Amino acid sequence: MSSPKSSQNSPYPILVEADKTYYWCACGQSKTQPFCDGSHKGSAFAPTPYTAKANGTVYFCGCRKSKNGPLCDGSHKQA
Repeated sequence: MSSPKSSQNSPYPILVEADKTYYWCACGQSKTQPFCDGSHKGSAFAPTPYTAKANGTVYFCGCRKSKNGPLCDGSHKQA
């Protein structure tokens, strides 16, 4: 499997709604970052669903190195 493309070296702050499901782009190719637009079709990648637990801002990973699923864990700060 090829590696995902880093779309940016920082998280995407997104205002989410409780109980709504968002589909994070796992391949890094989407033109609608950080969300999937189907650019992964024909590859081994698939979007990662994230269902918000509460209303508020969450930080979706932009570097594609997070070990916290679609959410940023600070991995972009590692050398």
